[in-house]
Amino acid sequence: MKIIDNNRAETLVVALGGLGEVGKNMYAIMHDDEIIVIDAGVMFPKDDLMGIDYVIPDFTFLKKNEDKVKALFITHGHEDHIGAISFLLQTVNIPVIYAPNQACGLIKRKLLDRNISYDNLKVYNENTVVKYKHFTIEFFATTHSIPDSHGIIINTPNGKIVETGDFKFDLTPIGPMSNIHKMSDTGKSGVKLLMSESTNALSPGFSASESKVEEELQEIFEKKKGRIIVATFASNIYRLKHIVETCKKNNRKIALFGRSMINNIEISIEGGYIKDDKIFISPDVANTLPPEEICLLCTGSQGEALAALSRIANGTHKQIKLRPTDTVIFSSNPIPGNNASVSKTINALYLQGVEVFVNNQENEIHTSGHANQEELKLMIRLIDPEYFMPIHGEYRMLKAHQDLAIDCDIPKEKTFLLANGDVLALSKDGVRKAGNITAEDIYVDGNRIGDIGNVVIKDRKIMANDGILVAICNINMQEHKLLGRINITTRGFILVNENEELLKQIEDVATNTVIKELSSAIVNYNDLKGQIIADLLTFVYEKTGRRPIILPVILDVKK
Repeated sequence: MKIIDNNRAETLVVALGGLGEVGKNMYAIMHDDEIIVIDAGVMFPKDDLMGIDYVIPDFTFLKKNEDKVKALFITHGHEDHIGAISFLLQTVNIPVIYAPNQACGLIKRKLLDRNISYDNLKVYNENTVVKYKHFTIEFFATTHSIPDSHGIIINTPNGKIVETGDFKFDLTPIGPMSNIHKMSDTGKSGVKLLMSESTNALSPGFSASESKVEEELQEIFEKKKGRIIVATFASNIYRLKHIVETCKKNNRKIALFGRSMINNIEISIEGGYIKDDKIFISPDVANTLPPEEICLLCTGSQGEALAALSRIANGTHKQIKLRPTDTVIFSSNPIPGNNASVSKTINALYLQGVEVFVNNQENEIHTSGHANQEELKLMIRLIDPEYFMPIHGEYRMLKAHQDLAIDCDIPKEKTFLLANGDVLALSKDGVRKAGNITAEDIYVDGNRIGDIGNVVIKDRKIMANDGILVAICNINMQEHKLLGRINITTRGFILVNENEELLKQIEDVATNTVIKELSSAIVNYNDLKGQIIADLLTFVYEKTGRRPIILPVILDVKK
């Protein structure tokens, strides 16, 4: 791996993840013999990545420069910023991790779950200053949907870099305000490069205030006398906080459903973000109280098949059965790609006869934690950078954010629309693109990291679409004889009982291939398997138009 066209006097910004995608945010800042890393997130796989649990950044660059890595800095505690930490620590020596309080609690729980011991996790706040030979790192508070979100200021020999993390501007937030004054002061002091998140760069105007959501929820809680079931993101701590406060105002106890919901509530209580832990009761107790005294807070706002709300909607939840007087609130918006599964859950709820509230113009019961276009412009104006790099978003989001920066008087040639692996170089003379490194997607499948490649994914897709066909052959390799009939087994290809003639033809093709290959003076296992696959695949495709995975099993039976 080689970074192109670089000298030791330059400061490099290396994009390891988060460009052209929503998730797996990770960036490295390098000057001479020092590297600091910002965030280490996961991306949740799309439907076409069959069997994959997470997608994480490629750590190869950091591994090859391990002796230069000084620290990992975390902007906030969402999975797309901290989810890959446990995998990173198994690959690269990270001397210290700096994270805000809430993120520290989530990271500790994550490492404990994976049996990873790490004893140098330090809490920072916006007054913290961390100094190295080439870098001085400072922080400013931002408003997001999770407490303790921060932007990061990196003072380098070639000027200041500001990385915003995730943010919005909310003048009436549930939690603390963004530190607009520190942002402005940072801008006035001179910023070389702004790296700003782009999630909502396609959304015009300003995002709605979280306090507006609180008002709408309060109105629903006042009107409804049956049980209220609220589904929201377990990671949206401020939403959870004001649901708790709304329940307290309306004399309702809360039962929690879903492991991530329980974990986030526990960490929020430990961190002091949610004060009243007496309001929480067990599901068994909830079933004994009058419906007007109960709120069920659960996961499943994205229609996840195994989440609590989906099982409640389908009537398969062991502890909760819906009642006609129940009200269900989706305090969220579907993530792109989840609309079908969310609609399926909503339809199932309506079939059960309950009332459902979703976020719309009439009921503003959700707002994004990410900045809309006018807020993105405000960040650009406050930081007033010389150069601009949009981060955290699909290409269309990055492009829209680039256009906003140009509207805010940053010359187009001083904006950088990059991909994962691209490298920027800061010098006294300016900022330029300085080549790229390898930054592939790394797949996590159970305990297997990185050894599930595109070939495996392709095979899984074939099996999902066209099934698998197994040909089991008993052969005496010494005598070059086929013993008995070849056994043809299929899964996901055809119905055996309805296609006996086709299976017999497949058996005949396989038999002829084996006999022909065994007639050679020298028989090689791999060559035999390869010929069986080639002949069967050609025959099956001609007959069915499908290409199942062909798996020959050769058993050498000695007499």
